[in-house]
Amino acid sequence: MRVEVRPETCVGAGQCVLAAPRLFDQGEDDGLVVLLRARPGLEETAEVLRAVDDCPAGAITLHDD
Repeated sequence: MRVEVRPETCVGAGQCVLAAPRLFDQGEDDGLVVLLRARPGLEETAEVLRAVDDCPAGAITLHDD
């Protein structure tokens, strides 16, 4: 699984950081999503799926590689 974010779509709600703080952060200047790691471990799957579902802007997508 590979995570992709689109900061230009992000609204800065921070739901991704709440759901998966080891994978996402927010920019200090603009509050937009920052991807910390594109390839989460299997143990983080539930957190990633929650982040995708909770993102109000749809700025996070998952890809099967």
